[in-house]
Amino acid sequence: MEFFIISMLNGVSYGLLLFMLSSGLTLIFSMMGVLNFAHASFYMLGAYIGYSVASLVGFWPGLVLAPLVVGALGAVFERTALRRVHQFGHVPELLITFGLSYIILEMVQLIWGRTAVEFAPPEVLRGPMFTLIHHAVDGLSLVAGAAPAALCNATDAAVKVVCSPFPATRGFMMLVALLMLVSLWLMLTRSRIGLVIQAALTHPDMAEALGHNVPRVFMLVFGAGAALAGLGGVIGGSTFVTEPAMAATVGSVIFVVVVVGGLGSLSGAFLASLVIGVVQTFAVAFDVSLINLAQVMGIELSKAWKNNSVIKLTLSQVAPILPYLFLVLILIFRPKGLLGNREE
Repeated sequence: MEFFIISMLNGVSYGLLLFMLSSGLTLIFSMMGVLNFAHASFYMLGAYIGYSVASLVGFWPGLVLAPLVVGALGAVFERTALRRVHQFGHVPELLITFGLSYIILEMVQLIWGRTAVEFAPPEVLRGPMFTLIHHAVDGLSLVAGAAPAALCNATDAAVKVVCSPFPATRGFMMLVALLMLVSLWLMLTRSRIGLVIQAALTHPDMAEALGHNVPRVFMLVFGAGAALAGLGGVIGGSTFVTEPAMAATVGSVIFVVVVVGGLGSLSGAFLASLVIGVVQTFAVAFDVSLINLAQVMGIELSKAWKNNSVIKLTLSQVAPILPYLFLVLILIFRPKGLLGNREE
């Protein structure tokens, strides 16, 4: 039971990290109609800037300053480059953001090097948030923080004890992602800022007639999306690893999340992030082959199938392709995505 609970929490935490990244991309697309290929690069940039700031003044100032710096850089890029090609359609927008991703990658390697940097979380987030203890006699229990070492390292074979810690960094990641979801929803649906943004998207001429600077609104929206990616970079970089390949690792998955959830749908991105995060985590956790799954399900395979190398693959080996398989199925059976409502 503790294995299922910890795996589910790991899957949800990974899914919420994906949402932290996809939320900014969804915000940019839903407001501006721009698919930003450099979004994962802003995520990487946030991690490295957060690392540099944290090494000087501490993690918590870095958590605040890094997203602001990345958001400002994103706004400058929209003002000086993206705005100039916006009138020519989606292809120039894709190409210019694609080029920006390579520029950011090269700049990161020039400044911070090609190897991973040690971006450690603060002291309060080191160690487990809680520990699940499965006692052979007393059953399942939960202890805040780390469990007593004497209990987990007991050598009594008659009473088996299994301790499963859940990292505090993942718990913090989940908290920030949920706060981000609530804040974005309130801003877009319950605030004057959200009304101005929606008006600038659907009726730009009327919004300008009412005194709102529509190009500035779009610049701030792009900057806000980049800042959300930068925030995810600080948390993801300190939780996992900060390296030049981190953008490529999550970049394609972010676009899968956005398309599966529905282009422009924040709630869809949230749902798709959780589904993909949980499915991938359990696929890695249950390291069984496809032939074993067939036997469990009572499916009798022929000798030719049993000798097939494909059927011998384990779930952990095919886990990286599961999001893309999900993407193909969604595009076939529900092209608008799970909760998509955008009309082109």
